[in-house]
Amino acid sequence: MLEVRVITAFLMLLVLVPAMLWLPQAGWAILMAAVTALGAWEWGALAAFSEGARKCYGAGLFILMVLLVMFFPALLQWPDAALRPALLWVYGLAALFWLVLVPFWIRRRWNCKGAIGIWPGLMVLLPAWLAIVQFRALGVLPLLTVLSIAWVADSAAYFSGRAFGKHKLAPSISPGKTWEGVAGAVAGVLILGFSIGPQAGVGALVWALILMLLTAVSVLGDLFESLMKRLAGIKDSSQLLPGHGGILDRIDSLTAILPVSACCLLLIAA
Repeated sequence: MLEVRVITAFLMLLVLVPAMLWLPQAGWAILMAAVTALGAWEWGALAAFSEGARKCYGAGLFILMVLLVMFFPALLQWPDAALRPALLWVYGLAALFWLVLVPFWIRRRWNCKGAIGIWPGLMVLLPAWLAIVQFRALGVLPLLTVLSIAWVADSAAYFSGRAFGKHKLAPSISPGKTWEGVAGAVAGVLILGFSIGPQAGVGALVWALILMLLTAVSVLGDLFESLMKRLAGIKDSSQLLPGHGGILDRIDSLTAILPVSACCLLLIAA
């Protein structure tokens, strides 16, 4: 199994790294739209869509994203002053979804099977797609910084949880997660964030609060997908990535971190 995981990870890097470095912005947007569409197909399983409805959901979202690329090319760039208010609404609503609605969703264990599952899938996937496209417009390093926050939070939580974990975070949803793991994630992200340094004009305290907020959002993204899988009675969102599960299993925390990071950056720049 480890060999399969390593080979799959290598093949993903073989595609994503050159694409991130050299694809034109529209090409990057289309590639990420394809990945997002596969995530939408997987979401259909979590929402108990029929196989035909899952394919239509994924294809429909892909067509929507391609149309946005074709007819609204300004969305492929980081928002200028004219677009900033509209994008603040988009990312602000996504932030409210993750920071306000999702904690209640997890606590209440709400189900969203059937047609009602369409809108939360859009909230999970569409703002994240837009954010990963717009962060890349700022440059590869800003995008990697945001991605690294998710990766460091996940890795630090795993290793600190294994070493020190005693107090379960959400045992009925994800038994392996612990509060000690969360503390490790916070510490790891703070170390990463301060090694990079805060944005110009952002004080150390505000920067630390933003980093802790993004860590919390990362945990919420992970827990939310775990809840949806548990309610659907499935272990992995799919088997598209041998040894890793599905697309959503790899990007669960990123679907939350990307739009919330974009919202924070727009507010800082306002």
